[in-house]
Amino acid sequence: MTGERKQQFLKGLKDGFPIFLGYFAVSLTLGIHLREYGLTPLQGTLASLTNHTSAGELIGFQTIAADSGYWILILAEIVANARYLLMSFALSQKIDPKTPLWQRLLMGHGITDEIFSISISVPGKLSPFYTYGAIAAALPGWTGGTFVGAILGNVLPTRFVSALSVGLYGMFIAAFIPPTKKNKVMTGLIAVCFVLSWIFNRLPVFDGIDSGLKIIILTVLISSAAALLFPRKEASPDET
Repeated sequence: MTGERKQQFLKGLKDGFPIFLGYFAVSLTLGIHLREYGLTPLQGTLASLTNHTSAGELIGFQTIAADSGYWILILAEIVANARYLLMSFALSQKIDPKTPLWQRLLMGHGITDEIFSISISVPGKLSPFYTYGAIAAALPGWTGGTFVGAILGNVLPTRFVSALSVGLYGMFIAAFIPPTKKNKVMTGLIAVCFVLSWIFNRLPVFDGIDSGLKIIILTVLISSAAALLFPRKEASPDET
């Protein structure tokens, strides 16, 4: 590794460490939840090692617990994680066009919301080794937290685990509540999500629909309606 690459890698490690701490705390709660879905610590750890997304993993675990089919699981993951494709496209415009395919694939595998955020904020051209450093620092926190949480979930009393499991929902509330203070449209959409989710799970007419498919239908319907009714304005050349 050349001096410049090493410097960029170490900088990525430094910037990725705070993400490690956040990931460990979040995935710890996710791991504690595994027992409720009938998954072992090894299965949950492997899931976190290959799927770096809290929403994607939770949807996947719920779909597995509901005994849905493979195609439902695959489609649910595609819908839940589609945003990472857009993030990867954006980063592909920021790196050197001569970057080898294997390096692009490695970057893409480790892209998360937070790693994308710090990578896209790097001034000038992005060195893949900066992103590698951030990945090396942050993602062990996600996998390790899931493993530790799963172990605790199998050791601690059931009542205690149930109490800690509430933290998983607190994690999602903490993720979407702050943006709602600045965006009234998002506030309304969250309210619509709660109402439609309640309707889909309460009305007998929807009982025949697989629970995993319900998540997919709601996600596509609400996100499509929001895109049509409240399109984001493109920035002018002077604002980019």
